[in-house]
Amino acid sequence: MLFDWLDAREATTVGTTLADDFVTQAASESRPKNAGLDTGGYLEKFAQKFLPRVDREARPLKLNLFKRAKLANSFKWRLLEKGVEREIADELAHALLVRLSAGPQPAGPGPSESRRAARGTVLTLLAEGNQALARGDHTAAIRSYEAALARDSRHPEALNNLGAALCKLGRYSQAEDQFRRAIAARASYADAHCNLGTVLRLQGRVTESELPLRRALKLKPADLAAQVSLGTTLLALGRLRDATVPLERALKVAPRDVDAICALGQIAALEGRFADAEALYKRALDVDSNAHGSWAALARLRRMTPADGAWLKGAEACAKRGLAPHDEAGVRYALGKYYDDVGDFKLAFSSYQRANELQKLAAEPYDRGARTQFVDDLIRTYTSETIGGARAGASGSMRPAFVVGMPRSGTTLVAQIIHSHPAARSAGELAFWPDAVHKHAATLQQGPPDEALTRKLATGCLSVLAGRFPDPLRVVDKTPFNSDYLGVIHSVFPKARIIYLRRDPIDACLSCYFQAFLPSLNFTMDLSDLAHYYQEHRRLMDHWRRVLPPEILLEVPYAGLIGAQEEWTRRIVDFLELPWNPCCLEFHRTERVVRTASYWQVRQPIYKDSVGRWRNYEKFIGPLLELRDRTPA
Repeated sequence: MLFDWLDAREATTVGTTLADDFVTQAASESRPKNAGLDTGGYLEKFAQKFLPRVDREARPLKLNLFKRAKLANSFKWRLLEKGVEREIADELAHALLVRLSAGPQPAGPGPSESRRAARGTVLTLLAEGNQALARGDHTAAIRSYEAALARDSRHPEALNNLGAALCKLGRYSQAEDQFRRAIAARASYADAHCNLGTVLRLQGRVTESELPLRRALKLKPADLAAQVSLGTTLLALGRLRDATVPLERALKVAPRDVDAICALGQIAALEGRFADAEALYKRALDVDSNAHGSWAALARLRRMTPADGAWLKGAEACAKRGLAPHDEAGVRYALGKYYDDVGDFKLAFSSYQRANELQKLAAEPYDRGARTQFVDDLIRTYTSETIGGARAGASGSMRPAFVVGMPRSGTTLVAQIIHSHPAARSAGELAFWPDAVHKHAATLQQGPPDEALTRKLATGCLSVLAGRFPDPLRVVDKTPFNSDYLGVIHSVFPKARIIYLRRDPIDACLSCYFQAFLPSLNFTMDLSDLAHYYQEHRRLMDHWRRVLPPEILLEVPYAGLIGAQEEWTRRIVDFLELPWNPCCLEFHRTERVVRTASYWQVRQPIYKDSVGRWRNYEKFIGPLLELRDRTPA
């Protein structure tokens, strides 16, 4: 009888077969559609698809303790032979053993299994969480993962999958913490590195997101999720050519990957290839009618009309399908644009309002006190005395030119006009000055940079511009928020020209409210916050008018530019000390990559219905109306 109890040949064969089948199926499956987040890797596939098979094929064999151990051991060694990482193979084998041990089993000699039973509970909770996540019940998934972590606080899959569920609810900061804990528990966990990169980008920390995504691909070079997420990050960084490489690589392996197709559509749109972009978005919808990114993006390609009823029906259905907050917000912004385009302003505002409520879930609250203090400090520190006169280390170059203003105030339009001149180019929105001020914050908060730092900043800025466009006489940085740093910029480049776009304050703020910005621009998601931010922006610009030399600052009224295009275009060109060129009046024919929300508008002739647009929404925008009687900044 003991020899029968120890005869485990059949169990060994079953274990080897299960491993072969599992690896074959796992290798053949494409990346799941879950907004770029991998949620469990091998263990999830095993729990959802193979453990039920174990119930059907292995448990009926009525294996005793010894044979169960042999089956699990043969399963693990075959996984290792097939190239599965040892840590993962151990987890899978343990899950298999726990499943085999559940319920009444033939008696036989063996050690206590209390510890294994505890781990079995963790894996059971993990499987329950994965099933809840797969059916979209993110709250239930979080409960299961948290219960699993209460029993094993360093379980990598539970940490990673908890982060994925939190991300689906827009709780990005908490999700980031879980992904970092998963990486701390298993440094080689490629899925967690990928998810960390994705959630950093969703928080607006785009530059930071590149490194963990590249680490994920170093650990797992063929990972489709990491390929697509890296492509999306490079796209957000404006490196369109670089972004195309991982996206096309992903599509060679998975030609129906919706996220990759949609990202290529975005690249086409930014390059002005609107027909190509539309074809790509529709291709994604052919694959998945719930491709929220494509529904949202199609509305940005042109002005919508009542003839777009099919789009409206599809987009509204998509928005009601229980999307993650960030994803639903994108569709709601698009619905707002549709209703605005067709003149249904009540439905437009309610759509935009819902979109901003969803966006708020992912953003830190706007700190009005901190913004006021920031402006106070700049006004106190950067005076006409501290930034005036000759400064040691300052550059005499006029090559850099700056176009600043509130977001959505017309900066992209002016940059496009300048870019149309043969002797000038627009480099778009560069991160150089925000990054430099952040890096040297301790020094620059005390006053203008000293000689060494001034030379360093001048050299660095000119190098960035030369890297983009080595030949033009003027290269424009149109980052709107450089308006915060004009004191530093003038200290480094005292001859550089600065163009400030001045738009009706209510129009500017309302246009911000109607735009899907990153969570870092948290003041744009609430009308009262927008009113406060604008008032502080106006106070700071009043200060710069007082302390900067008048010959280096040109204020361009947006309404004036719209109403008298040639007059103001000539003034802009003359201000930059460039000869007149009529191409500047045909700016909409200029071919270039436009990486802002205005990529469609700047390729159209000037249109006048954006002036006074707020009057269509007057009864909905109470907090902004206090700006009405003020002289626009």
